[in-house]
Amino acid sequence: MVRTADVVVIGGGLHGCSTALHLALRGLKPILVEKDYAGRHASGVNAGGVRQLARDIAEIPLSLSSMAIWEHIEELVGDDCGFASHGTVLVAESEAEFADFRARVDDLRLKGFTHEELIDRAELKRLVPAVSDHCPGGVVSRRDGAADPFRTTQAFRKRAIEKGAEVMEGTTVTGLSRVDKTWRVETSAGPIEALKVVNAAGAWADRIAAMLGEPVPLEVIAPMLMVTSRVPAFIEPVVILRSRKLSFKQTGNGTVVIGGGHRATPFRDQNRTVLDWEKLAISARTVWELFPIMREATIVRAWAGIEARMPDEIPVIGPSSTSEGVYHQFGFSAHGFQLGPGTGAMMAELIATGATNVPIDGLGIARFVAR
Repeated sequence: MVRTADVVVIGGGLHGCSTALHLALRGLKPILVEKDYAGRHASGVNAGGVRQLARDIAEIPLSLSSMAIWEHIEELVGDDCGFASHGTVLVAESEAEFADFRARVDDLRLKGFTHEELIDRAELKRLVPAVSDHCPGGVVSRRDGAADPFRTTQAFRKRAIEKGAEVMEGTTVTGLSRVDKTWRVETSAGPIEALKVVNAAGAWADRIAAMLGEPVPLEVIAPMLMVTSRVPAFIEPVVILRSRKLSFKQTGNGTVVIGGGHRATPFRDQNRTVLDWEKLAISARTVWELFPIMREATIVRAWAGIEARMPDEIPVIGPSSTSEGVYHQFGFSAHGFQLGPGTGAMMAELIATGATNVPIDGLGIARFVAR
């Protein structure tokens, strides 16, 4: 039997579930196809950072629109997703780095963006009292925060189904073809026909793009995270470093989640990763140096999720450059969680109306087309 839909969404991470929900809210019938289960990979196992801070200029409009959704997330999905807004702080570890941060904030102001605020040592110590005294200041985005990634993805999945979306988990896409204006998506559970297709397949999205004659230089990565034993509450904002790879937050139960960019070795066709303990030790040492209070904590668990990275570290979002009716939404390069709600809303608007009020200039797949 051939299933039919208005839109087939390939990939059941947060982005795919968000797009399916927003399509359903617009009265369309989406079918979401996920080869494993929703949130199995990057969307369910990331650090949960909900940050506008330190984004590429091309992402900022989408990030701002997404934050407006995060601030009312329970109204959208019936779950607060564990979202707490205590800000994100980017710490400068030297005067030279602090000067670079100042130049970026000044440039953003000239472009009309005010979400990043330069802070001196005194304000840094007020926000993050446990930070090492050698740090001269930093940047804060006060509306930022963090949420529970797996809970969030499942909340979007559940609400999408409630609003009329169909979710097919454990189903692999094996082919794409077009007859007239109809796309036929071949899957392990049988074909689906639809006028529109969204490629939100994460670390597998390059294979979908290749089916369309649109090869992209996607790199499969596996960002690592670890969680510590419980320590007394000492920090509310999420803390990030640029000079050394680190993201750092304390959860409500006192444990601390540590990430920041060090990577495991991914085996995407086996759905597994191999951790690099030497690199995890570097992250642990950075925390030890920056937050003396953490020197008595122990590492309880470490893990990695499989994700897609693009060469320019920004996602591929927008219409296909070769295939009418296909849209791409992948390559979030380990910082796509915050963008999920807003990107889904934008994609549904683009599909339903042919245009979007949120600028996505510079994010199209055509930037990778050989000239």
